[in-house]
Amino acid sequence: QVQLVESGGGLVQPGGSLRLSCAASGSIFGIYGMGWHRQTPGKQRESIAAITSGGTTTYADSVKGRFTISRDAAKNTVYLQMNSLKPEDTAVYYCSTYRTYIDYLTRRGESWGQGTQVTVSS
Repeated sequence: QVQLVESGGGLVQPGGSLRLSCAASGSIFGIYGMGWHRQTPGKQRESIAAITSGGTTTYADSVKGRFTISRDAAKNTVYLQMNSLKPEDTAVYYCSTYRTYIDYLTRRGESWGQGTQVTVSS
């Protein structure tokens, strides 16, 4: 099992930036990739960014061009740089692992972090 700890959330004004971090520990060997997701009360969880162990990235249309996912393999950490934030980006943000290609393709997370709150408001 993999343990994930997100950090970096907070309150930011519209147009501002935040960088989220997701530190992984445990059985991380062989993981196909990792992803970021977000959820607001009453809405379905949205998968917004993913990165493979080879560095390939994909994004949801809602964040494309504003958010960047990256990883530091030496630190077992994945980041989400969020720029040009909008009020509709307000949510709890979670990271997850994708154990296999099929998990990555279907955005089926195996291990999940506890989430970090991002609030975009003036």
